[in-house]
Amino acid sequence: MKIHGLHHVTAIAGDAQRNLDFYTGVLGLRLVKNTVNFDDPGSYHFYFGDALGTPGSILTFFAWPGAKRGVRGSGEVEATAYAIPEHSVSYWLERLKRYRVHADTVSSRFGQQVLRFSDPDGMVIELVASRQPHETGHQDYQSAIAGIPPWSDNPVPAEHEIRSFYGVTANIAQPEMTSLVLTEVLGYTLVGQEGDRTRYVAPGTDGLPGHPFDVLATPKLARGRQSAGTVHHVAMRVKDDAEQVAWLEKLQALGFRTSPVMDRVYFHSIYFREPGGILFELATNPPGFTHDEKLEDLGTSLRLPANLERSRSQIEQYLPKLTLPGRQVLVGQ
Repeated sequence: MKIHGLHHVTAIAGDAQRNLDFYTGVLGLRLVKNTVNFDDPGSYHFYFGDALGTPGSILTFFAWPGAKRGVRGSGEVEATAYAIPEHSVSYWLERLKRYRVHADTVSSRFGQQVLRFSDPDGMVIELVASRQPHETGHQDYQSAIAGIPPWSDNPVPAEHEIRSFYGVTANIAQPEMTSLVLTEVLGYTLVGQEGDRTRYVAPGTDGLPGHPFDVLATPKLARGRQSAGTVHHVAMRVKDDAEQVAWLEKLQALGFRTSPVMDRVYFHSIYFREPGGILFELATNPPGFTHDEKLEDLGTSLRLPANLERSRSQIEQYLPKLTLPGRQVLVGQ
């Protein structure tokens, strides 16, 4: 068994409306699902992605009003990266400047140009100019988005639209054990190294890209603290429930402490923490985000799991007011 690639990345935000406006209005991601944290239904849980809500494009946020800014450090995700077409670098530099988002340009990372900036909570986002596959894990961007239509309401032109993750970078104090988990347990391949950065890539065996997982050796970096602007966990794709159960048995046999299988409505999940400190989730591709909404309606209303529907009125009264993208619809009190 091998992990297929990223399923989603979940992070923490402070102000819900500000988070929603940035990722839909500035980055042009679709609000795929507007729901609540199932374990804390008094707070929003947003899912942003491509037009279809494809696994491997989904960035989710727990919105915790008033949350102080977290501290990125050892044992934390340093950056979450999206793929953009190689010709789109100048467009994105200009667009970010227009919205007063300062972007640094890194041009030497495995031969690819990288735009690096922070969202309103300080979370680091990267845009990686991607064209052709490469032995160091460059994703074939055109293949990654083949068959995925552009989002019709996107403020970003289709030729520059973000439609897929590129990968993630993690700060790890002692990377040897993390390397073993990625390669010997999860089936990633070590494909390259630049300075303190080592790149591993999943095979992408389900027709979607595998995505690089970069490990930065940071032995002198203090331990991070999770709060607004930090990543909570990284979710990787497994094909279906049967494959997930096999992974659960394998991880437990290897001595990992795991969660049971958890029903997240749109996918099923198991969780475990790798030795470097990153919380990993293994999430199934099905049922998918059209499980409880039509494709054209994704993200347009507050969705609750069946066990919380009886408390909808109380939940809606407690949630902060929210204006959904392109609609004068208020959710919450």
